[in-house]
Amino acid sequence: MKKKSASLFLILTSINLNAFATAGVFFDEPKNNAVVTKTFHVKMGVEGRMVCPAGKETADKTCGHHHILIDQKPITAGGIIPSDVNHIHFGKSQTETDITLTPGKHTLTLQFADFAHRSYGESLSKTIEVTVK
Repeated sequence: MKKKSASLFLILTSINLNAFATAGVFFDEPKNNAVVTKTFHVKMGVEGRMVCPAGKETADKTCGHHHILIDQKPITAGGIIPSDVNHIHFGKSQTETDITLTPGKHTLTLQFADFAHRSYGESLSKTIEVTVK
C-alpha cells in the first residue's frame, strides 16, 4: 500500500498547477474607486489568455482582445459587443489607452472577446468604479 501512496504523491506533485489557473481580466490602471481627471490613462491586463487582434479567425480559443464598456453591464457569453461611445473596442491588441469622461461616478467594465467581438462572458470581465473630478 505504501508504494501506491508514494506513486500518487509523485503524480500530484508533478502536476503543473498553473494549468488549472482560471483566466481573468484586470485593470492595472486605474484602480477601483480611483479619483481621476477628465482624461485619464487605462492599462488593461489578462491572465490565462492571449491578446490577439480581432478580425482573423483562429482555432486558438484562448485568444481574444479587450473592450471597455462605460456605464454598461458585462456582455453575456457569445453576445456580440456593440461598437459605440459606451463600448470601446481594442481589436488591434491594445492594452493601454486614454479615456475622457464627464465629471461624476462611472463604471468601467473590461470585457474580453474573441476575433469576432463575441464576449467570453462575465467570467472574463472586470468592473471598477471611478470618480471623474
